[in-house]
Amino acid sequence: MCWFRRGRRHRMGNVSKVREKVEVKLRWDPSPFGQPPRHLDIIAATYSSNDPYGRPVYVVHYDSRSPDGTISMIRDSRTGLGFGFVEVMVLELDRMAPSFGRVVVGVAIHQDGGTRTFGDIAHAGVVVVEKYTELLTNDFTQVAGSNAATVAEFTRDDRSGEWEFHEMIRGFDGTPAAFTAHMGSAPQT
Repeated sequence: MCWFRRGRRHRMGNVSKVREKVEVKLRWDPSPFGQPPRHLDIIAATYSSNDPYGRPVYVVHYDSRSPDGTISMIRDSRTGLGFGFVEVMVLELDRMAPSFGRVVVGVAIHQDGGTRTFGDIAHAGVVVVEKYTELLTNDFTQVAGSNAATVAEFTRDDRSGEWEFHEMIRGFDGTPAAFTAHMGSAPQT
């Protein structure tokens, strides 16, 4: 069975109010010449207000978008080729139905051509921004031995309806499918 890597604790570092659209941007260097492409994906999982740590209501990744159009990929790369951030996901939290209380965002490495971890991917990095405000910048160093990681959590306040951003860097070992099933699980203490 695949679990979050031991020793990686749920970290509630940066906490910020989020009012509108948030972008999650991902970058990495392409594979060296002659090696299979390295393919990373941004993944978002949504959770209901009634069950914020249960099964995701839906999951969004490179091959999908949310049913209501509030989460979508606007840039996708399967190789890392390009300048700057080559994959971008937009989350329009202000448009999400009140039935949603939590969104968790992570990054998974496709394991085509052999097992890879973040330590094997040159210059990988993720940024979370709201307009011109950087909420998170991370280079996956603390999860270098993992092949997937959560990076951010957005939670909705039951009373005000406002969304908050929480930094949530947790490494994961397993397949991308297992990661999407477990990425929003309650932190192990």
